[in-house]
Amino acid sequence: MQSYARDDGNWDLEAELIDVKAYDFPKRDGEMFKAGQPIHHMHLRITIDENFSIVAAQAVYDAAPYGEHCKAIEPAYTDLIGMNLLKGFRRQVKERFGHVEGCTHMTELSQVLPTAAVQTMANRRRQEINPNRRPFQLDGCHALSTGGPVVAEHYPEWYTGGSAEASADSTSDSPSFSHTS
Repeated sequence: MQSYARDDGNWDLEAELIDVKAYDFPKRDGEMFKAGQPIHHMHLRITIDENFSIVAAQAVYDAAPYGEHCKAIEPAYTDLIGMNLLKGFRRQVKERFGHVEGCTHMTELSQVLPTAAVQTMANRRRQEINPNRRPFQLDGCHALSTGGPVVAEHYPEWYTGGSAEASADSTSDSPSFSHTS
């Protein structure tokens, strides 16, 4: 994943997949895929606005196992335009590009876009943060559980667990075993 801020306030994100094998293997037509030669090499490029809505989309194959047959699906991925990365995006992608309506690998590649966009725009969101508003990332993963030690330390006003001291004690690196001879 790569992301880039644009002068117009939008963001470009590019997801890339490269599939290379360490061994030769035959294609169905008798030719060979050579070790180190990409079988799949694809890019999914999108432009998003500040609301995480896709305003441009492009799918591109540099290498594909079935050549032009795989590449024929590229134009379909412009249908990502108008989707919002934070509002049912993964479900919409599966519905629109499932089975023969898309490329399995390109569709799977699209699934990282919401996370990449949030990480890309995190610093901007931090700069605009309202200290009275609960941070969006809390309870989004196990480390940021509002009942856990990370929230107790970094977001104490949103901590819902026991005392911060008890939480810190439970994550101590000190071993709690004894040795007997």
